[in-house]
Amino acid sequence: MSTTIYWDEMDSPIGPLVLAATDDGLCHVDFGRFADQSAPLTAWAKRYRGPAEWSNAPTQLHIAEARRQLGEFFAGERQAFELPLDLWGTDFQKKVWKALTEVPFGQVCSYKDIAEAIGQPKAVRAVGGANNRNPIPVIVPCHRIIGASGALVGYGGGLPIKTYLLQLEGRRP
Repeated sequence: MSTTIYWDEMDSPIGPLVLAATDDGLCHVDFGRFADQSAPLTAWAKRYRGPAEWSNAPTQLHIAEARRQLGEFFAGERQAFELPLDLWGTDFQKKVWKALTEVPFGQVCSYKDIAEAIGQPKAVRAVGGANNRNPIPVIVPCHRIIGASGALVGYGGGLPIKTYLLQLEGRRP
């Protein structure tokens, strides 16, 4: 039995975004256009759920609500997201992603801080790996995680997007 994944695109100040959701909630946000991201998205879905049927559905409840809340965020009118999420990953990754959602708007912390927050202070590299695999960037705010030295480190959308998001939240990277 295949999973139905609904998707649509939205334009944003950081470029086009692909929003993907199941009936349970938002499951993926990707940088770029669906036409360019369909192969990696299909591989990602297959890895976690098996075969998936992709359906363009701009009015699907979770897609429409994510678009609305992201629009408010980019307009400076929203600091926290209130969306049902359907996170696909290992138990460890989900624990890290939950910790990311607890980093307040306008604040940053290090990978070590997240490792300590989840009760695994020696798992700094693993936290970095989970952060890198965050399927819902911006909403699960992995952009708020910086290196222990305070330096900006990798971001799936690129460091200019990470810088933009931090500045939008009032941080000067």
